[in-house]
Amino acid sequence: MSAAGQPLRDNLTMLRRNLLHARRYPSLTLNLLLTPVILLLLFVYVFGDVMSAGINGGHADRADYVAYLVPGILLLTVSMTSLGTAVSVATDMTEGIMARFRTMAISRASVLIGHVLGSVIQTLMALVLLLGIGLAIGFRPDATPLEWLAAAGLMTLVSLALTWLAVGIGLASPNPEGASNTGTPLVMLPFLSSAFVPVDAMPGWFRWFAEYQPFSPAIETLRGLLLGSGIGTRNAVLAVAWCVGLTVLGYWWSKAQFHREPRR
Repeated sequence: MSAAGQPLRDNLTMLRRNLLHARRYPSLTLNLLLTPVILLLLFVYVFGDVMSAGINGGHADRADYVAYLVPGILLLTVSMTSLGTAVSVATDMTEGIMARFRTMAISRASVLIGHVLGSVIQTLMALVLLLGIGLAIGFRPDATPLEWLAAAGLMTLVSLALTWLAVGIGLASPNPEGASNTGTPLVMLPFLSSAFVPVDAMPGWFRWFAEYQPFSPAIETLRGLLLGSGIGTRNAVLAVAWCVGLTVLGYWWSKAQFHREPRR
């Protein structure tokens, strides 16, 4: 194989390795996926009537709240599956697999790219499943084919950004438990966004943070795409800017952590 084709082959090999690993040890993926499903059902059927009072000036019903909630839960799912990536990378580090990869005649970048691509693929599969559950309980999107394509692109971009950050967290953590604890803010931020209630319903002192943190612009953009209500230029620009910035940050952090001295 040519020198140009070697990195591609290494990337595909590492991608296959991570997908097989996820298939053989599905417990972590299932645990991370079940949480957003439970939250979706909980907020719809237990808190739905109460939470809908904050939508559309108190004139919304449970069906309106389902439409409002599902886009936020979709991006919550992205954050939770990225946490699984951090734990998986930390496990590879503590078990010495990463050190072994460093000694092999393979592209070093492929080790990280395999984790990232594998995680993004698993995340998109989880999103399809969650979207199916949302449709089953009454979510009725009003998106055109172009808007569906844009929504899929946005979710992929968010997944890519959070996964690179998660890889950096996993490489920097001393063990899988540390990676899980360090990655907790990735899971908590959606709860402090517009995923469950509008930003306007939040206290004034907290509203600025909720409005401009990474998840709120992405959720509002996704909500506008899926519901056909318009995305707003500011939200779209902020969402893309956050995704690009976090992807670059996560990539360079992961690269620096991977090339440091192996742990002893």
